[in-house]
Amino acid sequence: MRVLALNPFHGGSHQAFLEGWMRHSQHEFTVLSLPATRWKWRMRHAAFTFAEEVQQRFQAGERWDALFATDMLNLAEFLGLARAAASQLPAVLYFHENQLTYPVQQHDPRDLHFAFTNYVSALAADALWFNTAWHQHTLLEALEQLLRRMPDRRNPASVKQLREKSAAQSPGIEPGPGCEHRSEERARRLDSSSPLRIVWAARWEHDKQPELLFAACRRLKEQRFPFRLTVLGESTGSVPPCFEEARGEFSGEIDHWGFVESSAGYRQLLAAGDVIVSTALHEFFGIAVVEAAAAGCLPVVPRALAYPEVLGDRWPLFHDGTADGLVVTLKAAAAAVSGASLSPPDVSRYFWRNRAAGLDAALSAVVSRRACGGKQNLPEISPADGASR
Repeated sequence: MRVLALNPFHGGSHQAFLEGWMRHSQHEFTVLSLPATRWKWRMRHAAFTFAEEVQQRFQAGERWDALFATDMLNLAEFLGLARAAASQLPAVLYFHENQLTYPVQQHDPRDLHFAFTNYVSALAADALWFNTAWHQHTLLEALEQLLRRMPDRRNPASVKQLREKSAAQSPGIEPGPGCEHRSEERARRLDSSSPLRIVWAARWEHDKQPELLFAACRRLKEQRFPFRLTVLGESTGSVPPCFEEARGEFSGEIDHWGFVESSAGYRQLLAAGDVIVSTALHEFFGIAVVEAAAAGCLPVVPRALAYPEVLGDRWPLFHDGTADGLVVTLKAAAAAVSGASLSPPDVSRYFWRNRAAGLDAALSAVVSRRACGGKQNLPEISPADGASR
């Protein structure tokens, strides 16, 4: 099957998802993408930028069987602007994140225009895919709340119709070579006196709550609890000041500090760690945690967000989101590491070699439903819905 893939923000997890799927897919992809910068501008212009190129390709003889787009695209605008080339293609919209529940800086109001773009795009799609069921649930709940705020013509029935065409389709990862044996190797080199090797791998932004990690490290240091620290992740734009402060405060404990360009170097640092820590306030999936678990790290993450779904609700190293609670969980992880009493969670279901076939089949099912007349129509608005309240 020939797939037209539109990726307006081609970087990070958005790029990794598409490239990972393509490497293992049975389908043939045509990818149009834009750089992963200036996300607001990408959401504004991507529809007409892509429409122009798609129309040109269509006139040159290219044809496709399905359309795959991500949440940064105004899908309704694109389909309207590329009528001849794309309006009849079965369309899947993949939500890596969304603009209804994505956290904003405390002093910044949420721009509901972008939230409404997500809504209208969802209405235009034949199927909605989310990286987790938690993401799916929270978005649709937030959408119901958003529509209640509208002055009239609120259209609450539309959320039910969106829910009916929604599904969780997790991303995949590429495990590093030999990842199956790293837990045993780590256990052989550790004893009770070895420092706990802590890895933190997230964007250097406020919603990842880095100050919680550093507060916990401060307590460990005060208690003379031995640890080493590897801080990974990208830093773009305004970096929280706690990073520079922590770099000086923990200079004696730091093994690595900053972004790693090569995937091999990144995996090597993950494999050298004992635990991967998340302090996120918001996480739609947690790809770095899954990659670290595949490399042999024990996840120490909040019992919240998507983590119980991704790792399993019975994972014993969830923390409560406080610095003291994180310290307690890190010490429990250290005991598990030194005693070799706990293995990382099995994340093999997220390996691309196991995920791609499911995505291929799900996309084929969307195309088949469309061929059988199963396209979702835009919901009708009853007179009662249209009345002002």
